[in-house]
Amino acid sequence: MAKIAFLFPGQGAQQVGMGRELEGELPAVRALFDRAGEILGFDLRRVCFEGPAEALEATDVSQPAIFTASLAALESLKATHPEVVANCAGAAGLSLGEYTALVFAGAMDFESGLKVVRLRGQAMQEAALATPSGMVSILGLDPAAVDEVCERVARYGRLWKANLLGPGNVVVSGEASALEHVCPIATELGAMKVVPLAVAGAFHSDLMKPADSRLAGVLAETTMHAPRIPVYSNVDARARHEPEDLKDSLVRQVLSGVRWEESMRAMLADGFDTFYEVGPGRVLTGLLKRIDRKTPCVAIPAR
Repeated sequence: MAKIAFLFPGQGAQQVGMGRELEGELPAVRALFDRAGEILGFDLRRVCFEGPAEALEATDVSQPAIFTASLAALESLKATHPEVVANCAGAAGLSLGEYTALVFAGAMDFESGLKVVRLRGQAMQEAALATPSGMVSILGLDPAAVDEVCERVARYGRLWKANLLGPGNVVVSGEASALEHVCPIATELGAMKVVPLAVAGAFHSDLMKPADSRLAGVLAETTMHAPRIPVYSNVDARARHEPEDLKDSLVRQVLSGVRWEESMRAMLADGFDTFYEVGPGRVLTGLLKRIDRKTPCVAIPAR
C-alpha cells in the first residue's frame, strides 16, 4: 500500500483566478472564502478570483490567499478522492505552506491559522519595506559554491542562503546592494541561470527582523495541538509533535533558510512513496522530480 504525503505551496504560487471554479462547485469552498473574508476584513474571494495581480502579490495579501486557496484545493480532493485524504500519513509545506500543512494535520484550526498567516504576512511586508532587499534564484551551483558567492559579495552588502530547494537550486536573500553583484559572480562560478524573484524583500534572512518577534507574540496566544500526522519542518527537515516545539520552529523559520531538499529526502527515507501537491501551481511537483525522478507527485490545483 502506498505511503501518502501532502505538500503545500508557499508564496509565489499565487495565480489570479485561483479557487474560482471550486467555489462554484463546492459549498465547503464557498464557506472557506466566506469565513476568510469575515476574519480578514476584506473580500479575499474577489482578490483571488479577479486580482489584479499586483494586489494578489502583496505579501500581506498573498499569504492568506495561498493558504485559503490551498485548503480549497484540499476540499476538492476530499470530494473526489476521500480515500487519499484519509490515508495521508505525512505533510510538509514550503515556508508559508507549513501553516497549511499544520492546519491539515489538526495542529490548529482554519481560523487560527488564517489569523497567524495574516499577521505573518503583514510583519514580513513591513520588514521588507524597512530595507531595500530581495531574493535571487541561482541554478546550477551547489550550496558550497553559493557560500562562495555570499562571501564574495559581502563587501557590497549582506547575503544569505534562503531556500535550498533541490540539486543545483538555491535561492539567496539579501540587501539590494549585494544582489546587484550576484549574477556576474555566480555566472563566473558556473551557474547556469540567475533569476531575480518578484518578492517584496529578503525573506528567510536576518533582514526579516522584527517580524520573528511579532510572530512569536501572536503564536504565544494561539492554541495549538499535537499534529495527528508528522509535519516536516522547514528549519531542520524534522517532524515535530509538541505544540511549543512547533511554535518555536515557525518563529525560527522567518529568519532561517528553508531546507526543502532535506525535508523531501527525509520523507523519502521515512518510506513516503506517493506525493500530492495541494494548492496553486506545480512548483513542488517539479522540485520533487529533480530530487527523485521516480517518485510520483500528483498536482491538485486550486482551480
